[in-house]
Amino acid sequence: MQTRKRALVTGGSAGLGAAAVSWLQANNHDVVVLDREHPAPGKVPVDHIGCDLSSRTELDNVMPELIAAGPYDVVFLNAGINATGRFERIDAQAHMNVIRINAEAPMVITARLFEANAFTHGAAMVFVSSLSHFTGYPGAASYAASKDALAVYAKSMRRYAKTAGVTLTVAFPGPLNTGHAEQHAPEGADASKRMDADEAAKLILADALAGRKTSIPGSANRLFAIIGRIAPKPVTALMRKLIYLRLKK
Repeated sequence: MQTRKRALVTGGSAGLGAAAVSWLQANNHDVVVLDREHPAPGKVPVDHIGCDLSSRTELDNVMPELIAAGPYDVVFLNAGINATGRFERIDAQAHMNVIRINAEAPMVITARLFEANAFTHGAAMVFVSSLSHFTGYPGAASYAASKDALAVYAKSMRRYAKTAGVTLTVAFPGPLNTGHAEQHAPEGADASKRMDADEAAKLILADALAGRKTSIPGSANRLFAIIGRIAPKPVTALMRKLIYLRLKK
């Protein structure tokens, strides 16, 4: 009988995280979910560790349990939130929570897991950034900043991770058809144009397990990333028109 592998997914109770959990379970992985919310019951149970990632105290307290639940063959650092609207009208605490959950928490988790050698040799680690990395994101500046920080951190860690036998993949998904995306989308946005979370998870994890450094799921998103690199100002202006000007004031 094939030995099952071990995976960690942050933010695995919904959206892309839940899709990653399902894919991993279907592909011979037992999964540990780190999330404030308990995942919905599925065909295969998960080990759930509850934590509000906006609280550094809570994260520090659960790290020993998280480390003990390893070693991990796959770590999928996905947990993230957004705060949309006019920057100056968003509560300061909301900005801080975005930074803590999207950037600080995965950085702390990564550092502690490497410190404890909580990986199997040849493990794959995924940092979920955002397609906004390739352009501006008017109306969600804190989100864009946190996802950029995570992408740069992951790239900077890659050489060190290699010495520990771990590959790092930075994923840059575009808009996904999830409840969280719907909550922060501008009025009148067409949800049918967003990528299905199950498809995105499958593509990202396939890239990660193949050892690829980056993953941009979907041909349209890859084209957007290229255009964003070549013509950042026009693309940012387009994002402002499509998102910022249509957000609820």
